[in-house]
Amino acid sequence: MNDQKNQAQGPHQGQPVLTAGVPLEQAKAAMIMLHGRGSSAEDILGLTTVFDQTEFAYLAPQAAGHSWYPYSFLVPLAKNEPGLSSGLAVIGSLLARVQASGIPTERIMLLGFSQGACLTLEFTARNAQRYGGIAGLSGGLIGPDSLPRDYAGSLAGTPVFLGCSDHDMHIPAARVRLSDEVLRGMDATMTTRLYPNMGHTVNEDEIAMVNTMMQKLANPSIGTTM
Repeated sequence: MNDQKNQAQGPHQGQPVLTAGVPLEQAKAAMIMLHGRGSSAEDILGLTTVFDQTEFAYLAPQAAGHSWYPYSFLVPLAKNEPGLSSGLAVIGSLLARVQASGIPTERIMLLGFSQGACLTLEFTARNAQRYGGIAGLSGGLIGPDSLPRDYAGSLAGTPVFLGCSDHDMHIPAARVRLSDEVLRGMDATMTTRLYPNMGHTVNEDEIAMVNTMMQKLANPSIGTTM
């Protein structure tokens, strides 16, 4: 995570981190939640009201100016700096915070919507290890089509769920499929669903999928496959 450390004074450092659920010290599992462009940490935390979980701690960082990076996620990486690296550093610091509370990475989920999903998926690929679960809702890996996807490491069976409209105005279906292919090649256990003519939103099926992933973390006896 050296790139993230180099961005210690980036635009998103020092921004608020909102929390919900049970305190980290009492939680069985945790979820780091990333909001989309023009949204807020408070907005993404609103999803916790439809997650039927009582043993999770939730952490939602706020992006400076309500945007993690200025341009489309499909442009060359350099155009979205320093916001991109600063946002990735925020995830890394929160992951370390949760780990320091005693919750191992295997019981930590990362979830993002839209721009937050793109950031979440890019962090996951750049920092491959066994996570409790990854949910990218209406997002994909960051960068232009020509960018080499030579990420190092293995996701070691991490459950990853990608959900998106098949005609999203911001997220090409081809990028969702590419993200599935890349993460699958990094040993993730993938579930990807493209919903016909859905808007740029989160639907009930996606909520149900995330709930299932969460239940398996809070209650390991349920099983580990999706």
